[in-house]
Amino acid sequence: SDVSKRQGPGGGLVHRPLRSWCDLAEGLACRLLTPRGVDDTHVSLTFEPLGPEAPWHAGGSGPDDATSPQERYGADSAFSRVRKLEDAGFLCPWLEALGRVRLPEGARVLDLGVNRGDELAAFAWLEGAPDVTFVGVDHSASALAEARARFPDARHSFLVADLNALPEGLGRFHLVVSVGTLQSPGVDDHALLRTLVQEHLEPEATLVLGFPNSRFRDGEVVYGARVRNLREPDLSLLVKDLSFYRRYLHQHGFRTFLGGKYDLLLTAVRGPGQSSA
Repeated sequence: SDVSKRQGPGGGLVHRPLRSWCDLAEGLACRLLTPRGVDDTHVSLTFEPLGPEAPWHAGGSGPDDATSPQERYGADSAFSRVRKLEDAGFLCPWLEALGRVRLPEGARVLDLGVNRGDELAAFAWLEGAPDVTFVGVDHSASALAEARARFPDARHSFLVADLNALPEGLGRFHLVVSVGTLQSPGVDDHALLRTLVQEHLEPEATLVLGFPNSRFRDGEVVYGARVRNLREPDLSLLVKDLSFYRRYLHQHGFRTFLGGKYDLLLTAVRGPGQSSA
């Protein structure tokens, strides 16, 4: 479709930013292709229909999926091609959340559902980042092999484990992060949260937990959580989960902040003199 500037009621030109056309494309289940100039006053916009949702949203990794549940998000899965932190809609809120974290020297950081370690890579970009050690837990052996190759130094260690049965001797941490994992099928996230707070957090600790508010469709990220078997986005379960997490964490002495866009990021901070019940 060709679009042009037009006169507004007050005589000035009406300005529609590119974002509004991107929003329109998303609402029409399309992608907006690169605009093409037609003349001094006209630009041609082309909308292309999006294909189906990524297979992992339905519990698979491909049309003829024979992948084990442990490798659904592994190195050879469709999910492995996603690079969230190359998208500003994911990266900027993640860096903002990490900017609230104050870690002492020698702190320990636990990443649940670490996969190949994308979230850990962002720690190196923070100004004045302290010297900390990282432990990543995931049930995909192939994804952890990639993480070990990316972070071969002694400060990083990676464990193959089910989040419902964390390894013995894991210890306590100053920071726990988990993005897009706690709501995975088969994870008892309420029990896991209780275990973390009661057994794996230092008295002064922070959690940064990401709740998916998007899905991938034909290589594009589409805003809005969707309940299985519903066509349109529905945020009611997401709101319910966030309400439980905030209420539980407040009861255990945490202050919480909520931000993010495609992943809603709940940051919970417990400072001096505060401890779990």
